[in-house]
Amino acid sequence: MLVQLFRRPFRLPVMPRQDGKVAIVTGGARGIGYEVARHMACLGAHVIIAGKDEQGGLTAVRRICEENKGAKVEFQKLDLASLQSIHQFAQSFKERSLPLNTLVNNGDVMLVPEGRTEDGFEQHFGVNYLGHFLLTWLLLDRMKDSGKCGSFSRVVNLSSSAHRVGEIRLDDLNSSQCYSAHAAYCQSKLALLLFSIHLQQELQKQGFPVSSFTVDPGMVDTALYRHLWAPLRVLQSFAAHLLFKTPAEGAATVLYTALSPALEGEAGGGGHWVSGRRAMMSPPVSDPQLQRSLWEASRRLLGLVEDRDRDQT
Repeated sequence: MLVQLFRRPFRLPVMPRQDGKVAIVTGGARGIGYEVARHMACLGAHVIIAGKDEQGGLTAVRRICEENKGAKVEFQKLDLASLQSIHQFAQSFKERSLPLNTLVNNGDVMLVPEGRTEDGFEQHFGVNYLGHFLLTWLLLDRMKDSGKCGSFSRVVNLSSSAHRVGEIRLDDLNSSQCYSAHAAYCQSKLALLLFSIHLQQELQKQGFPVSSFTVDPGMVDTALYRHLWAPLRVLQSFAAHLLFKTPAEGAATVLYTALSPALEGEAGGGGHWVSGRRAMMSPPVSDPQLQRSLWEASRRLLGLVEDRDRDQT
């Protein structure tokens, strides 16, 4: 927070029109996700807000359309805590034969009480990481088909500075041995960063016109802190008005990585971004063995490993 306090806020440059392009924003009904969806819709993109809260999603659509009468924005139900819901969402999208130029993996949970998703995963790991891993995996072919030289498709994953104190325990990814909501959240954000970096490497290796980014939006005044211990919640609410970024400020770097022509193609794409700049990564993130091990473990957990892959592993 101190670094954020003394650093000049990043201001998003004017971005090009997005007419004819399609974007999916998870958790786009409020906070950073709403600001990303609103801005992209104002630039002419067809935006799909994907989330669990149907009433909140429809309200967000109405607000965006009131601001911009010509906006192409809609809400589609997506529960990141349900693998079935993710599969249904992806299948429904692919049946529409739309392109997919931008996928912003924004929706998440933070500091929730110990619990499991309907598929048995720890909530932070299941929603923040595995849910977005599966969604990206299922939509990646459409993004490959939609990208082209000079106009790559882009995946933008929202991580957090909390990843720096996260630890990937491959033998206990569900935090079953000793649960800490803070540790589970940090692990999920580190996992998302490892996934994004490894995905970028795989895409470059195979020459696909898709780039994968992660963004740390900073400390932003959103509802994400609602599960804090009550006395801390009061303190956070007071401090947020003075020290935290607004959702629009938090969305600036997300939008930059999603839309900027300066980050086009293999040379400019990918990486971890903070306040409009490419940031150095902590040692665990740069560990190729950890990246590969988590990638393969995640595929097994999600049932994405084919028989021939099992034989090799």
